[in-house]
Amino acid sequence: MAWDPNHLPHVSLHSTSLVRAPEVAFEISRRAVEDQLKICGFKRDADVFELFLSQKNLTEVIDLSRFRKLKYLWLHHNKLQGLTFLTRNYCLSELYLNNNAIFDIEGLHSLPSLYLLLLHHNELTNIDATVKELKGMPNLKILTLYQNPLCQYNLYRLFVIYHLPEVQYLDRKEVTEDERRSMITVFNHKRTHVIQSIAFGRRVDASWNPRAPLKQKPAQRVPPDFAFANNVDKTVFDDPEDAVFVRSLKRSAMAFTFLNWDTVPTREEKYIDEKDREPTQMLTVTLR
Repeated sequence: MAWDPNHLPHVSLHSTSLVRAPEVAFEISRRAVEDQLKICGFKRDADVFELFLSQKNLTEVIDLSRFRKLKYLWLHHNKLQGLTFLTRNYCLSELYLNNNAIFDIEGLHSLPSLYLLLLHHNELTNIDATVKELKGMPNLKILTLYQNPLCQYNLYRLFVIYHLPEVQYLDRKEVTEDERRSMITVFNHKRTHVIQSIAFGRRVDASWNPRAPLKQKPAQRVPPDFAFANNVDKTVFDDPEDAVFVRSLKRSAMAFTFLNWDTVPTREEKYIDEKDREPTQMLTVTLR
């Protein structure tokens, strides 16, 4: 078989185009950044606090670590797939990454000041890896993840709330107290058991074993020397629970005392009738 030299240039051109594709993407990104610096009038990197790079058809972004005081970064509606360009932007507080093709958010844990993060309409599939990366953001309060493949997880919202308790707004909805209680019940069975076992300020046995025999508390009986409505009763009980039971019975008795107005003379009777009248009577009614 004879060697055809025409094949070699064809392969070389194809491989060269593949190699130059990232370089072209970075060059487009560099020009977009320089254009924004000119539009905003920033002359020094230390003066840059915001960059608007949305809708630039970007597939790659140059390293932005030189902008140490960058706080606001708009990169939505592009074609980004990764976030390797954010390394030393420790002051970044708002990051808009929605409507891209991002499938991995590795590198976001190095942004401790991040307050708002929009990641909806992307290609995030691994909910465990996503939540793990976001755990390193103590100031994150607003987060959007909807319209990602990971949202198909049945307990997606409760899962994110459980692992990111600092988030106050998830997918444009405020995190409620009912959701926080629900996520504890679903994902932290041990803590749920402890909460349910607390009654009247102390721990009680809240475990349940279907094979264990049913424990029935013996019926409490009133001592024979007990008298209702006798507040000076000094009966000594062997069992403190009997004393508590007796005391509850005493508290359930109610006494109402009121004046018998039939025995009270009117003003005319006081002046007309000179006979001595009986003293006014008080009526007492005891209910149980």
